[in-house]
Amino acid sequence: MHIALVTAREALSLDEDLPPLRAALRAIGAQVSAPCWDDTTVDWAHFDAAVLRSTWDYVERIAEFRDWCSRCSAQTLLLNSPEVVRWNTDKHYLRELAARGVDVVPTLFVEPGMDAAEALARFLAGGEAGLSVGRSAEFAEFVVKPAIGAGSKDTARYRRDDAARAHEHLAHLLAAGRSSMLQPYLGQVDEHGETAIYYLGGVYSHAIRKGPLLQLDAGLVQGLFAPEEITPREPSPAERRLADLAYRAIPFDQPAYARIDLIRDGQGAPVLLELELTEPSMFFAHAPKAAARFAQVLAQRIGRGAQA
Repeated sequence: MHIALVTAREALSLDEDLPPLRAALRAIGAQVSAPCWDDTTVDWAHFDAAVLRSTWDYVERIAEFRDWCSRCSAQTLLLNSPEVVRWNTDKHYLRELAARGVDVVPTLFVEPGMDAAEALARFLAGGEAGLSVGRSAEFAEFVVKPAIGAGSKDTARYRRDDAARAHEHLAHLLAAGRSSMLQPYLGQVDEHGETAIYYLGGVYSHAIRKGPLLQLDAGLVQGLFAPEEITPREPSPAERRLADLAYRAIPFDQPAYARIDLIRDGQGAPVLLELELTEPSMFFAHAPKAAARFAQVLAQRIGRGAQA
């Protein structure tokens, strides 16, 4: 097997998962390369599979990236598939998961062409558009972020009385043609952080805790992603149940890998923040056997593809 662990130029020195995954794949006899997705000299047909790993610069080039996924998939096995990537790189998927019974962070989507001031006022008043703010209508802080984004880039946290700055942020995103999201900031994240639950080949693998990322008055994230505080975590039974429900709600066959990010609402119940099926960090350093498990999943997918 020759496997491409697909990355980006800026991410090559940042992807801490790359060395352990490369070692795990070599341990089962695979040849491993780490090409950049936008390198026009790469012959993707040369690989038995291309695995999206740290393509973290795609956000501002989303159309180009999606087109590349389609071209790459025509030449080799792309994991996850371009259909999954197209669906998952736009957080409007939260609407679909909510309709399938998954508890998600209450979200109001604001589209280009809409009035930013009117949408923000309706959100702060607890109004509805798409998903309802509903039970979290009484919140002291909130988040503005793009619907297509990664690594907390272009995302910020605001107090209710700082609506002017939030409006400026939202209006800037809309003016750039970017669908945006307004969400209440669920304060339990400051104490409990996020729980990220991983599925490899459809099977629960491991979980980690991410410390709170968004600080008040910190400005927008510079670079590819915000610095993260990571520790191992054993998810609670309620978190496992919600993660299982969210995984089953994915409208595709089992993806090769998935990360499900959960936080707690005001009552302490888990809610889905994000579903990562494109290029999630796996944090193999905090789950030493996970890289070997992932290597086996990739080998099985390649074998299945060869038989098709």
